[in-house]
Amino acid sequence: MTESPQDDVQALEAGRWLFAQPCTFLRGVNDLGGLPPMSVAEIAFAGRSNVGKSSLVNALTGRSTLARTSNTPGRTQQLNFFELGPAGKAALMLVDLPGYGYARETKSTVAAWTRLVVDYLRGRASLRRVLLLIDSRHGLKDSDRSIMALLDEAAVSYQIVLTKTDKLKPGELQLRLEEVGAAIKRHVAAHPSIIATSSVEGTGIAELRAEIASLADPASIGYKPRTE
Repeated sequence: MTESPQDDVQALEAGRWLFAQPCTFLRGVNDLGGLPPMSVAEIAFAGRSNVGKSSLVNALTGRSTLARTSNTPGRTQQLNFFELGPAGKAALMLVDLPGYGYARETKSTVAAWTRLVVDYLRGRASLRRVLLLIDSRHGLKDSDRSIMALLDEAAVSYQIVLTKTDKLKPGELQLRLEEVGAAIKRHVAAHPSIIATSSVEGTGIAELRAEIASLADPASIGYKPRTE
């Protein structure tokens, strides 16, 4: 079914309203025993190191220092949980996963992070979707395809979000969208819609907010569209 223009406007407004609510850091988790209770829906952000994950989380929430940004790949070393919504009444949990593909750490440390992320993805019933961030300049890498295969196997729904699209010319971006779109058709757990974003220019941020808001329990959001 095709959404009407009114439905689209309301979806964008619901996303804007949701991300205007408080967003607070809850905890960083280094082992499964530290995971918070599964009280609300969770949306996880995954991607290669230095893909622009922290910048995107900051752009979504409108808080420049919520997720630390760094030019050093592999900076995020734990699962970071953020509550989105009024204190004590969070509508969503945002989860920033450690970047993969590079880390200036020992192999044993990287292996430990990998096990933690895999165990989280496979066993978290409250996880509604993984937003898999792909650098639009480079497209899908082998490490991205490995994560996609893992998510397919675990039956975890995921959606591709292209980052840093301001670095591409319009024609280049269109080719990248077609290339990635063709690739995800072979993956059973992949959402068919790709969202192209730029944290610098704000491209796609409103649309991504709306998509995330649609995954929350409507009653927990508290947003009521105007009926005119």
